[in-house]
Amino acid sequence: MTYQQILAFAVVAGMMALFVWGRLRYDMVAALALLTAVLVGVVPADKAFSGFSDDIVIIVASALLVSAAVAKSAVLEAGLDRLAPYLRTTQLQIVVLVGVVTVLSAFVKNVGALAMMIPVAFQIARRTNTPPSQFLMPMAFGSLLGGIVTLIGTSPNIIVSRVRSEMLGEPFGMFDFAPVGIGIAIVGVTFLAFGYRLLPKDRKGAANLDEALNIKDYVTEARVPADADIAGKTVADLLKMGKGDIKVAAIIRDETRSSSPFPDAPIRQNDLLMLEGEPDALESVVARSGLKLSGEHRRPDKQETDEIGVIEAIVGPNSVLTGASAERIALYERYQVNLIAVSRSGKRFTERLRDITLGTGDVIVLQGNLTRLPDTLKDLGCLPLAQRAIRLGSARRSFLPLAVLAVAMALVAFNLLPVAIAFFGAGVLLVLFGSLTLREAYETVEWPILVMLGALIPVSEAIRTTGGTELIAAWLSSAANVLPPTGALVLIMVAAMAVTPFLNNAATVLVMAPIAASFATQLGFRPDAFLMAVAIGAACDFLTPIGHQCNTLVMGPGGYRFGDYWRLGLPLSIIVVVVGTPLIMIFWPLQ
Repeated sequence: MTYQQILAFAVVAGMMALFVWGRLRYDMVAALALLTAVLVGVVPADKAFSGFSDDIVIIVASALLVSAAVAKSAVLEAGLDRLAPYLRTTQLQIVVLVGVVTVLSAFVKNVGALAMMIPVAFQIARRTNTPPSQFLMPMAFGSLLGGIVTLIGTSPNIIVSRVRSEMLGEPFGMFDFAPVGIGIAIVGVTFLAFGYRLLPKDRKGAANLDEALNIKDYVTEARVPADADIAGKTVADLLKMGKGDIKVAAIIRDETRSSSPFPDAPIRQNDLLMLEGEPDALESVVARSGLKLSGEHRRPDKQETDEIGVIEAIVGPNSVLTGASAERIALYERYQVNLIAVSRSGKRFTERLRDITLGTGDVIVLQGNLTRLPDTLKDLGCLPLAQRAIRLGSARRSFLPLAVLAVAMALVAFNLLPVAIAFFGAGVLLVLFGSLTLREAYETVEWPILVMLGALIPVSEAIRTTGGTELIAAWLSSAANVLPPTGALVLIMVAAMAVTPFLNNAATVLVMAPIAASFATQLGFRPDAFLMAVAIGAACDFLTPIGHQCNTLVMGPGGYRFGDYWRLGLPLSIIVVVVGTPLIMIFWPLQ
């Protein structure tokens, strides 16, 4: 092993350690890895930022933009709304929900496909009194299965296609993944239709508003201004002003807290009241008594007050709320909404709402003006959990995004345009025709993912240029000498599956794909099958909630625990290997 190879491996090992440590976000880890690689000399300074001009970055960004436009069109939700009343059994509901997510994930980014379908799943769960946890994890796994069907379904496919282009001069086409991907997806969805019974039945997220909104779980805070009708009266007088059952949990006066005050306790000017109850009841008593919600600097006019309402939502993977509290982010001052409630996998918080640090997958209840809430949720990066008077997308349904997506895929399939040009053009047209505003387009793009890709491409290249890929391939070849060709293929797929939960699927492919191609060459095989195995192994991360955003997104609202994922994910992973290996060898022969 040469000195340069040692340095390259050290950079990658350090990067993997930081990914596993989890204290730094993945884009920062990638940036540090790139900077270190340049400083130690394994990445030339003039090549440091070459990854940001790679087609992968453009394709991923464009695919996210097109996915957002399709989601905003609301066409799919409208169709499923009509179908939902006929889905009378849990198994049939899972087949339809998982099937739709799987098919959709083949044509738009799988995270976007899952985000579109989560509100629909909650509508069906409420209508049939089914725990949402029965739906959400199978849907997340279905989105991963659908992503392996086409080139644009998931990032690993795009990266593997690039590696093949560098090695053989020709990338994988739009539907080259389909023969293997469709077979795996069909068997996988069939398993999920029965396998959902492996999930614990007692998991209960806080996503069901009808069950979760109760006195003991939800609290809001209101200040008594000088002109409030309730100033100078008692707690009993306040309770009479509300339409529903509420409770004054505490009165905070001059930084002194009086918990569970008696009905005859006086309410004075500038008191801070901790009120518990259902959102509608809280909203009513605040409006009637003249209280001002905590953090509010101005009182809406009467027309706006009549439009005040609540919505339940999930904190998304890239939400501005992640890692912040309502007070730190100045939620009301910046977004004109109040945080009414927070829940994390059924946990009850004891600290004040303003002090709770929010995280991805948390379920929150926001109060604000109903006419502005759709835009506010998009600004915050949150997803609505149930059908209300509002939606994230436009109420005006349009088939234009679907048509543009179909044309872009056809142009790529018939080799009329490169995939980067076709999807970049699709994104531009969707913004031009008004399917997305420019602001929505920029907010839709997952910049941390793009930064990670741009930074890791030169780092992964360093492993190849220093001869590291050939060295690892030689080690693997020695181990594979006692294995049949099928065993060598399984070895690569399982290795990719094992690394992905800790390294991120895109990063796994950037490191593993060149190694797999070199491994195949040393064994005297064509690299296509091994590249396909890497793509499938990296895309099918079913064992943890942290390896893929889809798994993380459903953890909170589904009430899942970390160990729940392997219950359903381990047998599904085995199925992918057992079904995927022979399919790869049939459609991509080793010789």
